[in-house]
Amino acid sequence: MNAPVPSVVTPTEPHVMQTYGRLPIALARGEGCWVWDVNGRRYLDGLGGIAVNTLGHAHPKLVPALQEQIATMIHCSNYYHVPLQEKLAAKLVELSGLTNAFFCNSGLEANEAALKIARKFGHDRGNHNPELLVFEGAFHGRSIATLSATANPKIHAGFGPLVPGFVRVPLNDIAAVEAALAAHPNITGIFLETIQGEGGVNPARIEFLQQLRQVCDKHDILLMLDEVQCGIGRTGKWFAHQWAGIQPDVMPLAKGLGSGVPIGAVVCGPRAAKVMQPGNHGTTFGGNPLAMRAGVETLRLMEEEGLLANAAKVGAELKAGLERELAGVAGVTDIRGQGLMLGIELDRPAGAVLGLAAEAGLMVSVTADRVIRLVPALILSSSEAAQIVELLVPVVKAFLAKEPT
Repeated sequence: MNAPVPSVVTPTEPHVMQTYGRLPIALARGEGCWVWDVNGRRYLDGLGGIAVNTLGHAHPKLVPALQEQIATMIHCSNYYHVPLQEKLAAKLVELSGLTNAFFCNSGLEANEAALKIARKFGHDRGNHNPELLVFEGAFHGRSIATLSATANPKIHAGFGPLVPGFVRVPLNDIAAVEAALAAHPNITGIFLETIQGEGGVNPARIEFLQQLRQVCDKHDILLMLDEVQCGIGRTGKWFAHQWAGIQPDVMPLAKGLGSGVPIGAVVCGPRAAKVMQPGNHGTTFGGNPLAMRAGVETLRLMEEEGLLANAAKVGAELKAGLERELAGVAGVTDIRGQGLMLGIELDRPAGAVLGLAAEAGLMVSVTADRVIRLVPALILSSSEAAQIVELLVPVVKAFLAKEPT
């Protein structure tokens, strides 16, 4: 499985659009929770492809299953039945307690489909100007509609006019929610990430989620929980909202569902499952046999290897280690999250930590300007969690020791 490593290179991309501020690193291969660049240097992967590589890299059971599927059928049109779609949908229904699933290619597409479901839900009830309640700090994607639902002004900049129909309130403020519903009678759904990812690893509180479920039932509107980043076992349950003992009406998924193969899904309960009918929505690539096999195998191997329990256990160890080693360090304002979705908030912009951590042999991300985010593969071991602490803490301390710029 080890590809030959070329001589030392500095990556350049003269023909690729400059949509990313990349580090000067090009990855060549991965195994488990480790990756190697084209120069042969090894890194501990604390980013997991941004919460994508659930089973790590080159999983010894996933790889042959995908090879078998590629040799059988990669793609076919949704003009025809795709048996693996039903197999994956049935498993997601079993795990979530919901009723039906639609498959697409990404989290953005899953959220876009959710927005369409909410609008049609309103139109079907005679509400021809439907609105959605969304939240400060939210991130739902970069299409025109999903960036309109997103709260970040930097993501909005240069892309106006935005799509209308979104009412925004603070997270974890039920009084603000109720006031918005009173002021906007056309609201057809409440849309939020169970744990905000790009917004800085900000969890919706358990009691707030329970209150939202009650409010949606009272007003007969949709509770829509974006679990694109925090779902698929990342917090130690299949879906992060399950810690609150509730069920949504609409749940977009993606990222970890395919362990690196592009996939998205929207799983719906009875209130929303029949809103879309033939001709209302569709996709060319969504639900293709390769992506469906990746989803089926990911969930199967997660169960077989006990990865929910591992995410809870090792995530708690990782969080405890960070809290212990960073206790009292000036400039560390919070360490939060659950399972293997953790954020370390600093008192200053932390973008430089991305490169400093890579120099130390660790891959992380920085989100919401000042939050170091850890979302490693769910196979992360206790010893690897300890190594993350060992590598990251000196980087954070050295960074904070410098005068803020």
